[in-house]
Amino acid sequence: MSAILALETGHVFHGDSVGITGSSVGELVFNTAMTGYQEILTDPSYKEQIITFTYPHIGNTGVNPADMQSSQVHAAGLVVKSLAKFTSSWRATQSLQEFLIKQQVVAISGIDTRGLTKIIRAHGALRACITALPESDANSALNMARDTRQMRGMDLTQQASTAVLKVINPDSKLHVVLLDFGVKQNIIACLQQVNLKISVIPGDTPAEQVLALKPHGILLSNGPGDPAACTQIIENIKKLLKIEIPIFGICLGHQLLALALQARTYKMQFGHHGSNHPVKDLKNSRVLITSQNHGFAVAADSLNNEIEITYCSLFDGSIQGIRHKSLPYFSFQGHPEAAPGPHDALYMFDDFLNAIREYDAKTR
Repeated sequence: MSAILALETGHVFHGDSVGITGSSVGELVFNTAMTGYQEILTDPSYKEQIITFTYPHIGNTGVNPADMQSSQVHAAGLVVKSLAKFTSSWRATQSLQEFLIKQQVVAISGIDTRGLTKIIRAHGALRACITALPESDANSALNMARDTRQMRGMDLTQQASTAVLKVINPDSKLHVVLLDFGVKQNIIACLQQVNLKISVIPGDTPAEQVLALKPHGILLSNGPGDPAACTQIIENIKKLLKIEIPIFGICLGHQLLALALQARTYKMQFGHHGSNHPVKDLKNSRVLITSQNHGFAVAADSLNNEIEITYCSLFDGSIQGIRHKSLPYFSFQGHPEAAPGPHDALYMFDDFLNAIREYDAKTR
């Protein structure tokens, strides 16, 4: 079946449907990763977003259960230049197209993704519609795209968060409470690898209930949407900051920590989405190649004197990490757990573990 991709700017692309029959809308972003399409599609941070991959050939290694970053696809849709007709990997249990159909994803192939990426770079992330219906037409697709909500002002954390408490590694001595705003499974795996007990709880859990679990550290997870719209969560984090317990924020968690520390966030033009982003460690000038997925960032001029910038992007100079100068609060804008991507920043989980050990020794 033929399909249509329409952008709010009036640009219209025609291609082939490679997902389910139907229509889907969202904010269109481009991702520069050459591999890891399954991890990207199942990352809850992509809720309400349509992903276009700049790499032209997608799907050649198929899909397998081990690479799932959540229980389902969260992306609103998929745009590719060429979808692989054959799967070639011993790990694959199904093709990408079979996966898209099973996961009820609207997707389109045969698109000039290079030209599409240039449009996004010029105009910023755009509201878009993919429609794959027998009666589809460009005008109705354009209208659906223009009627889509803007990402700015959207709190999507409740849609991506767990609904109940989940305890992992219950017999481990040191305990981390993970506030789930849309956590990737590899973050949990990295915490398991440093032998922590992990209580995964809903992101909007009140501070009093968080502290009642008696954690040695708190992790603020990644997640979708506009951080500034998460007003109740920010107030909860402010209460947690009074306890002086180690807090580590990742991606959305980084932005929420900054907001709780009285900083400000802003909407980026087209964000950072990929697994090849260079980030500079300002302490030792080391350069990390990192995995990134965010459309908002922390404003440097909004940080007070108690907060130092620890990492910056070598693409655009935007803040990639912050740390409180005297208290155990720190965060990273990228994804140290990768999945997909390089492992240059994995040591941040060891840094978190060391902070937890110091807190445990001090409060024992």
